[in-house]
Amino acid sequence: MFGTYEEFTNRYVKFFENVDEQFELQRGLNNCFAYDLVPDVAICEAALRAARRIDDYATAVRVFEALKIKVDKKSQYQDYLQALRPVMEELGVETKEELGL
Repeated sequence: MFGTYEEFTNRYVKFFENVDEQFELQRGLNNCFAYDLVPDVAICEAALRAARRIDDYATAVRVFEALKIKVDKKSQYQDYLQALRPVMEELGVETKEELGL
């Protein structure tokens, strides 16, 4: 299906750039996170942008929950948060912990 991690990343970035409804966004996230790998930061950014574009804040927050579960080490999750922080600030998205939940 995918020859390389780059092809996987490109496919899902393009997918999320074209999402225009909640069902498709959540289906894409379920499919993407089902693979035995952690999605690239570019995929996460595209998914966050899609969630905000369709006004689905809850799913944007859940992207971080999925990442937290998917990574092997807490430090990896922190690396994702650091890499995605500018997008989070731009879009006004916070993690569950930042929301106090």
